[in-house]
Amino acid sequence: MYSLEYLKSPELVVKVQEYFGIVYERNHANGVPLPNGKSATPTRNGVQSNGLANGCATGNHGGDKKKIDDNAYRVTNNFWYVLFIVGTELGDEIFYATFIPFWFWNVDSAVGRRVVMLWSAIMYVGQSLKDIIRWPRPTYPVARLQKKWGLEYGMPSTHAMVSVAIPFSVLIYTYNRYIYSLPIGLAIAVVWCSVICVSRVYLGMHSVLDIIAGLLLVVLLMIPLIPLVDRLDIIIVTSRWSPLFVLSISILLIVFYPDSGKWTPTRGDTALTVSVCAGIELGAWLHYHLGEFQQPIQPPPYEVIWPSYSMLGLLLLRTVLGLCCIVASRAFAKSISYAFVCFLLGRDKNELRRSENTLENKNKIIVELSYKLFTYGVIGFNTQYLLPSVFKLLNIGRPDFYTEI
Repeated sequence: MYSLEYLKSPELVVKVQEYFGIVYERNHANGVPLPNGKSATPTRNGVQSNGLANGCATGNHGGDKKKIDDNAYRVTNNFWYVLFIVGTELGDEIFYATFIPFWFWNVDSAVGRRVVMLWSAIMYVGQSLKDIIRWPRPTYPVARLQKKWGLEYGMPSTHAMVSVAIPFSVLIYTYNRYIYSLPIGLAIAVVWCSVICVSRVYLGMHSVLDIIAGLLLVVLLMIPLIPLVDRLDIIIVTSRWSPLFVLSISILLIVFYPDSGKWTPTRGDTALTVSVCAGIELGAWLHYHLGEFQQPIQPPPYEVIWPSYSMLGLLLLRTVLGLCCIVASRAFAKSISYAFVCFLLGRDKNELRRSENTLENKNKIIVELSYKLFTYGVIGFNTQYLLPSVFKLLNIGRPDFYTEI
């Protein structure tokens, strides 16, 4: 049985990378990864390579040498490289920003709200634990094939948590609502989860133990959260005073986020997920209280309607137009909210934006969290309420959009 230290070790990450075609250029005397076979000696900050420390060997991925975090490597299998680069993006902001609106505008907003609430809760717990546990990501001799998220702690892997939370919650919330092949759905979810999890180790961003901990934690969280979210969504949408509850809880979660000991982008990313969820729930609340949610003619389960050419054209039109509006509203809301909070604090916005990211820079933290709370709350609200209403006015809305909660 593998020990926890072995599962946590960077050497195991290197083995996984090598299995999928990453070849390290090692000095035979001490095993240090080096470019061009140069001799090297380890230093406190990495590897010094005959005056090439902090340098970078560049080239194409197909066998040329790379140097990241002072480790030289070659990608010898482009299939795995491309698969895992794409796979890791399934847990990134770009995926969330496209998948969530697409689902709301073209599939089912009731299922979408539940999936987003579950995603937000899972992310909050996972990100908070990162800043409480404070385990670093894999270091030397691991080569990081990706720099993003490098400032965050590693335990547990929130990519691994989301890789389970999103596809399996979609399955759970749609299984009794639509008629489709469960084995095919399970197969897609398992492949989805596997690609994301392996990609995080392959890219050198997580240890195997980070991934295992994330998977175990998300399973334990989803057992109570699945029925709780289902019930809570109905209460929030139908209750008269739920906007006050949603806004208060969202602000409290952001304000009392755990101390990380150093500045990381984790708190800001967590504020983003909380705000999107709050905005979506407020949009659904407004839909309900304006009487725009209607009961369907027949109870579920429903047949899955595959789009005709005309329906596909409207789908693409809604998606492209909607995403353009989301990008524009993000830019506008961020600019306005950032400037407004800076004005309240008596700080120059350009100066504050250029200032250092530290825990001692309280004003910048307040501004960053405030603008994210407002901006991404607006994006969530527009995704659920404003843009679908615009689509309806333009006669390009999804036919069964206003169905049930």
